Amino acid sequence: MVKRTSLPVSRQTMLYASFAVIYLVWGSSFMASKIMVQYLPVLLATSVRFLIGGSLLCAIARLRGESFPLSAREWRHCAVMATLTILMSTGVNTYALRVIPSNQSALLNSSSALWIALLGTLGPGGHRLSPATRTGLALGFIGVGCVLWPRGGFVTAHLGWQLGIVFGCLCWASGTLYYRSMSPRTPPLMFTAMQMAIGGLVLLVAGLVTGDAARWSWAPAGLASLAYVALMSSALGYCAYIWLMRNTTPARLGTYGYVNPAIATVLGWAVLGETLSGVQILGTLVILAGVTLITVFDTARSSAPTAKRAG
Repeated sequence: MVKRTSLPVSRQTMLYASFAVIYLVWGSSFMASKIMVQYLPVLLATSVRFLIGGSLLCAIARLRGESFPLSAREWRHCAVMATLTILMSTGVNTYALRVIPSNQSALLNSSSALWIALLGTLGPGGHRLSPATRTGLALGFIGVGCVLWPRGGFVTAHLGWQLGIVFGCLCWASGTLYYRSMSPRTPPLMFTAMQMAIGGLVLLVAGLVTGDAARWSWAPAGLASLAYVALMSSALGYCAYIWLMRNTTPARLGTYGYVNPAIATVLGWAVLGETLSGVQILGTLVILAGVTLITVFDTARSSAPTAKRAG
């Protein structure tokens, strides 16, 4: 007897394809961004990336019948998310890539899961951490410290930018928790499009004010990498991510946090000639162990049946 799959073939194919997109595209975007900032001015290039990506997502959303944000409250939510995730997270990360290796940036970005777990304990709706989750947090931050440790011993030459990436991860985590708590009425695809558009416009103004237009280059490698992060990472990647948000479990969706740094590290070594020290490799393994503990035990707690209210 042929065993039936739990999902229709077309839906299962979409599931595999969407995971392949967020694994491969987001994992390779660190390398592409590293190439981009070597040829193009950072602020202006990053603004073009998000303006293109936001425009494409907006067009797709409109074809799906989604409306623009309809109130000042919704636009304010878009602006807050743009500040946290586009300007303070991706913007700072991309700027740091001028001096930080792409594989190191990817590894530090895996700390977002640690910040999400830690920040989730705050506020009236905060949850207590299990002993295993606290252990995972401790391991994760120890691993981040190891990744910050450069080859040949500790120096402070790029420490500021390394800490900037960690701060960007904190901002990303803050944006994630903010989005969960605000219950927006704007559909996710349109909300993300407006978030990108606002962030892209702010970066465009900043780039023009700081003279990025005069430093623009038409180098094929820079333009190709810009096109890749705009079309593949910002547009296609977010489409796949939003689809997965509605069609898979949070635990499975969170696996991109493990896979992307691995892909970025391999590509950084194979294409860009980047390397990691022994301490940084150890830190990588410690971070992944910590994130795994947090994800597994948080998933177990969230999947446990909740008590019904009396009456």
